[in-house]
Amino acid sequence: MSDILTVSGLHAGYGAGDILKGIDAALPEGKIITVIGPNGSGKSTLIKTLAGLLPVRQGEIVLAGARLNEMSAPKRVMAGMSYVPQEYNVFRNLTVLENLQIAREFMSGGRAPKKNGKVIDDELLALFPELPGKFRALAGNLSGGQRQMLAFACALTVEPKVLMLDEPSAGLSPKYMADIFATVQQVNARGVSIFMIEQNATEALRISDTCLVMANGRVRLCAAAGEVLGMQDLHSLYLGDAREQAALV
Repeated sequence: MSDILTVSGLHAGYGAGDILKGIDAALPEGKIITVIGPNGSGKSTLIKTLAGLLPVRQGEIVLAGARLNEMSAPKRVMAGMSYVPQEYNVFRNLTVLENLQIAREFMSGGRAPKKNGKVIDDELLALFPELPGKFRALAGNLSGGQRQMLAFACALTVEPKVLMLDEPSAGLSPKYMADIFATVQQVNARGVSIFMIEQNATEALRISDTCLVMANGRVRLCAAAGEVLGMQDLHSLYLGDAREQAALV
């Protein structure tokens, strides 16, 4: 099985210092990889760098054989990479339908929509059964779970090869948390590869193929998700002993 996304020797950060210090990772086509780690480990920096929101200082990002380093964030979307940030992922002052229309127009490069006039295909809409009844509602008036579903739907209108999710279950009720992970599985079953950052390691790893554990801007472990899920003490996996921590700095 070939890798749809590869990251090699990636360095990135803010200001003068590097947050990411040589990240290597690979996402096989059609699979789900979940990145876990303590706060400050560099998870959000990694996904923002992949999305093109932070520049690559060293290393390489390749999507389906195409080097992304010099591509802007919009061009990466057109190349097949879609990103759902944890916050500010919908236009709250626009309706649900308007959010979907904007996403659809972005996908088509500003061209007119399809002749059937639909802004979202029936097959895709079936993944989000609550949205049709909310088309005229302002996105800002939706619940947190409904907004997350809307952001998810908008990202999928661009028909990505890889969908990147940053903490998709953060702040959600148990119901919507379960719905989000179920939707991730359904999207993956449609052939979309998933790169996910998630603090709820237990639930995320249940649906994932691979787990990447980060600490101090480096990869501490890359293993089958089931293997990591079976570990009794993830805290020690994150932190290790004092000598291991010193070696990572």
